[in-house]
Amino acid sequence: MGVDLTARLREKRRWLVTGAAGFIGSHLVEALLGAGQDVVGLDSFVTGYRANLDDAVKRAGAGAGDRFRFVEGDIADLDTCGRATQTCDFVLHQAALGSVPRSIKDPLASHRANVDGFLHMLVAARDAKVKRFVYASSSSVYGDHPVLPKVEAQTGRVLSPYAATKHINEVYAGVFERTYGLPTVGLRYFNVFGPRQDPNGAYAAVIPRWLAALARGEACEINGDGLTSRDFCFVANAVQANLRAALAEGPGVTDGVYNVAVGHRTSLNELYALIRTHVAKVKPQVKDLPPRYQPERPGDIRDSQADITRARERLGYLPTHTVAQGLEETVRAYLEETRV
Repeated sequence: MGVDLTARLREKRRWLVTGAAGFIGSHLVEALLGAGQDVVGLDSFVTGYRANLDDAVKRAGAGAGDRFRFVEGDIADLDTCGRATQTCDFVLHQAALGSVPRSIKDPLASHRANVDGFLHMLVAARDAKVKRFVYASSSSVYGDHPVLPKVEAQTGRVLSPYAATKHINEVYAGVFERTYGLPTVGLRYFNVFGPRQDPNGAYAAVIPRWLAALARGEACEINGDGLTSRDFCFVANAVQANLRAALAEGPGVTDGVYNVAVGHRTSLNELYALIRTHVAKVKPQVKDLPPRYQPERPGDIRDSQADITRARERLGYLPTHTVAQGLEETVRAYLEETRV
């Protein structure tokens, strides 16, 4: 099935990207503006950065700024959601409070952003009669289901408040399609990484955190024995999945969820070695720097790997970057930006 993205993006449409100043959101803004689309960005700057938006607009090319409108506001405010969604054809909803540990520490904040905010966006999209609502779900929805690779129809018990919020998102999205006729598509991200991912703070993802530490010549901490594995997915793959999810046609495309990943597992030990190898090209002193092993984190699962068959067959999704290729681009961008 799928869709020819180049051909479909020749027709100008108006897109809303929530969480536009965040990691994945800013890459979506860049890709859409670069394709000549009109884009509205919504963000509250709780976890996003204005510099991400500036970089995205700059990289999108000449004239991109004229086709971009930014709304600063909180998705927990229904009026803000309505104002941003007016006249939009498609919504790519990325705004959320991520991180399993953050949700365990403060489940109310995660619920407010990820459930209340999500419902507000659904209502706004319904009222604006958008053509399709694409939203970020998470591989955490699979919970304790033991079978690998993960198939969309088989989930277990969720293991954190964050995972619970994403499960609720999927339930609400389906209800809005079946009750109100709002076409929805959920994307279960598997450990997305790439340039602009924040390396700072207590809830920073593992790849930017390790990259920043190694660039400073510091040892990295690995939770557990390092044999924990994940299906790490470069951000360009996630961008492709969002655009395909918005534009794909045919029966069975909407009112469902899709895994967004590469389809291969990488252990934390393997991941550390890959990042260290790339950084050592610029910082030779880290070439043999060993990691420090720490206790496992509560709420984490041991292994995760996606089956991407459904996304390939219904959306035409095909990853363009392996983990190694994505890491090479990510490390290069980080070292250039920080001038290490």
